[in-house]
Amino acid sequence: MQRWVAVNWDDLKVFLAVVRGESLSAAGQALKMDPATVGRRIARLEEALSANLFVKSPQGYALTEAGVRLADHAGNAERAVIGAHTETAEAASGITGSIRIGAPDGVATYILPQVLAGISDQNPGLEVQIVALPRVFNLSRREADMAITISPPETGRLTVQKLADYRLHLAASNSYLAQHPAIRSTSDLGAHRMIYYIPDMIFDAELDYLGSVNSALRPALQSNSVTVQLNWGRMGAGVLVAHDFALPSFPGLRRILVDQVSIRRAFYLIRHADDQKAPRMNQFAELLVTRFRAEVQRLEALT
Repeated sequence: MQRWVAVNWDDLKVFLAVVRGESLSAAGQALKMDPATVGRRIARLEEALSANLFVKSPQGYALTEAGVRLADHAGNAERAVIGAHTETAEAASGITGSIRIGAPDGVATYILPQVLAGISDQNPGLEVQIVALPRVFNLSRREADMAITISPPETGRLTVQKLADYRLHLAASNSYLAQHPAIRSTSDLGAHRMIYYIPDMIFDAELDYLGSVNSALRPALQSNSVTVQLNWGRMGAGVLVAHDFALPSFPGLRRILVDQVSIRRAFYLIRHADDQKAPRMNQFAELLVTRFRAEVQRLEALT
């Protein structure tokens, strides 16, 4: 016979704060609670469930299998509670509450700020968080409410919606081009300093652009950050593969070999399947998709 356990909702909120903060101190800061109290609440929850929910690792508090299962259920409960409190208010005052979006640093830096600022202007009760990290986000662990990716996931209870196509081209600063040999074809790139990702930190195969340019190239300047690469290019340090939507922020960079190298990729919006039942999340996603597509088109038209 299945045993039912009554769980205190406040303990679940503490549990989710530890999941998201990956430490007792970070959870305590988020909840305005002493870390020792957070630890006691987690211990009480583990005792009630007769299960270990976390293991301490060098990176912080990591979920056990039981913790992952509880995080999924607790996230569903949290969304239900938020939805129950806000659904009526949203009809009159727009979207409210907090929504966290995970995204690679390029899109998080050059597209999302203005897109989300516009959505926030329309919805003053909304709190939006951007988590900009050059890696894949784990929505099952509640690292974010939704995520923008370069490749659609193949597993998990997730919904996938294509956001927009985007383009990349080779680029260099006017000062670099003036001081180095002319670049008339991709074969000339071997004589130039290339700027690129750190190969073993490319977290998605869609980010591996050099195969479309010249697979024999060995970049001398490498970073896992798009912004670092662009700043190297702005300083005249070399040639890089640049997102067209980022170039308006770097007027000293200009595209080269446009007729020979043009790379196209796409962004996807990833959400929990259960979020399809949450009106506020659907409303937010609809606004995000519309504004995101328009912003990519606007920025690319400026290059």
